[in-house]
Amino acid sequence: MNITDVRIRKINEEGKMKAIVSVTFEDAFVVHDIKIIEGQNGLFVAMPSRKVAEGDYRDIAHPINSDTRNQLQDRIFEEYERVKLEMAAEHQDEAILDEAPEEEAEEED
Repeated sequence: MNITDVRIRKINEEGKMKAIVSVTFEDAFVVHDIKIIEGQNGLFVAMPSRKVAEGDYRDIAHPINSDTRNQLQDRIFEEYERVKLEMAAEHQDEAILDEAPEEEAEEED
């Protein structure tokens, strides 16, 4: 199985659900609505699920062995961390730009 794309579609700063992810396999099959959840023991990946008649949730798609689950989870977390770092850098750049006009005004006085 070859994971060819991981897209972080939404990141939440607040709450336990940290991100919603789409993963493409072999450039041919995509799974949407994979969630990154913050649990008591750290982050974990929750596969897309639906509510069944008994009120429980059942996975719609999921890995069938632990090696595949680990590979999928590692790739998802890798992309999640990359996007978070990219967003932090953008926020830092914005903060620097917001401060620049004040510094220039002080220099002119």
